[in-house]
Amino acid sequence: MADRAVQLVLHYDGGRYAGWQRQPAEPTVQGAIEDALARLCGERLPVLGAGRTDAGVHARGQVAGVRLPERWTATAIRKALNALLPRDIWVAAAHEMRSDFHARYSATARSYSYYIGTDDGAHSPFRRPYEWACPRPVERASLDAASQAVLGSHVFRGFAVRNTAPPSDDHRCTVRVAAWHDRPGGLVFQVEANRFLHHMVRFLVATMIDIATGRRDIATMEQLLTADDNRGVSPPAPAHALFLDRVEYPADLYLPSA
Repeated sequence: MADRAVQLVLHYDGGRYAGWQRQPAEPTVQGAIEDALARLCGERLPVLGAGRTDAGVHARGQVAGVRLPERWTATAIRKALNALLPRDIWVAAAHEMRSDFHARYSATARSYSYYIGTDDGAHSPFRRPYEWACPRPVERASLDAASQAVLGSHVFRGFAVRNTAPPSDDHRCTVRVAAWHDRPGGLVFQVEANRFLHHMVRFLVATMIDIATGRRDIATMEQLLTADDNRGVSPPAPAHALFLDRVEYPADLYLPSA
């Protein structure tokens, strides 16, 4: 009987996966983990992710929740899973949790980063799978102004895929961090919010880059933050440069380490 709640903190290269969510005919991260758990536990156990990363998106802080037979401690299941999982998926940590822990609904914050390459080296085969090469000069003041507009509580219908949230969802997210930083060879956008909508970060990045390269006006941000739909948003930035960095939970959900 599965009665031990465990949180798995996952790193994965999403390049060869059709996203997080299990699919019948394509490889997914959830499917790979559930396959490995079935071998270890002798039964298929559902693994619930904190979020459904899209095809090609990477993670170094995705969280999955699973209820395990009592004999499996967090330490033991981490070691066993890492012996079975493909090389592009790694369980970085495992924690025993209170029984009411839910990987998605218990989360209080999520953080993502998006990598832009601005030098010629961004086309290197060692960087290209993890950066979006930007061929046009980027105006930093416009980029920073666009990111600052995102801070706070907004209705993000203008930056979300239509019809992917329930009709009752207000599409409101509270963004606590939204900032661009210089890095060798380019830029990185870091964003943290209580929740994210489908494609939200990729829509934000693409629109901000369009503003910073002169294709759109800074007023676009305010217009989209008050829009009823996404008809005015830029096409989403490529998935391969996006990383899910961290998911946060209340401290009292964690059980003391044995």
